Amino acid sequence: MKEILAVIRPKQVKRTKDVLEQLGFPAFSAVAVLGRGKQKGIAGEIACELPEGLESTPGSSKYVPKRMVSLIVPDEDADLVVKAILKVNQTKQYGDGKVFVCPIDNVVRIRTDEEGEAAIK
Repeated sequence: MKEILAVIRPKQVKRTKDVLEQLGFPAFSAVAVLGRGKQKGIAGEIACELPEGLESTPGSSKYVPKRMVSLIVPDEDADLVVKAILKVNQTKQYGDGKVFVCPIDNVVRIRTDEEGEAAIK
């Protein structure tokens, strides 16, 4: 099994969700995150202020709101899901995001004690 973590633009979450559902992967989590890439923020993107103690230092760039989508898929489906996420989110512009593919040793469904791929189906 693989965990796929995609950090994408907030406005792309619905399109990403729709494509994942069409491919048969309706179960995922999406959370709001703040961050920046090597460019230290993107001109023209919405930047936000952070709570006290987390704010940027004077002269540095702001953090950019993103969404982190996470889903667990069988090994054989990981490439398909990654390619779908790339197709929906790739504009070839700074700020498109990143996709991380991580190995998962085990999953346990709390309700039934099912383990492994049975727990994600």
